[in-house]
Amino acid sequence: MNTQNDIQILMVEDNPDDAELALRAFEKHKLANQVHWVKDGVKALDFIFARNQYSGRVNNDRPKLILLDLKLPKVDGLEVLRQIKSNEATKMIPVVVLTSSDEEEDMIESYNLGVNSYITKPVGFEKFVETVSKLGLYWLLLNQPLVQK
Repeated sequence: MNTQNDIQILMVEDNPDDAELALRAFEKHKLANQVHWVKDGVKALDFIFARNQYSGRVNNDRPKLILLDLKLPKVDGLEVLRQIKSNEATKMIPVVVLTSSDEEEDMIESYNLGVNSYITKPVGFEKFVETVSKLGLYWLLLNQPLVQK
């Protein structure tokens, strides 16, 4: 498992099969030890804002990337996205929606809320692993994040 201060990717995914595939893809590229996986929107918000079970986490040590499913229990992904992007301290964290929803209104609302990318989950195992691998490599190695002061 990872320590709280080396989290690079927060994966918010309620489907354990999809989460396992994503973790395998990250493992293939030596990124798996930097992933923290939560299964619902409440835990995602708690992690991001360092509250409840994550209150011991340093609040300014945020993930460099959030992979967000939209169809989540407790608090849906759109509400998680809304809270991330409406908060000065977290709005610059890149959020990639990785969801099975190809509904146009979900995509429009995600972009209106400030999502950085919207990707519909590929169906096949190989394509899913390839997509997640490319996401991690792009956002962690190629993208130039704006450093907030």
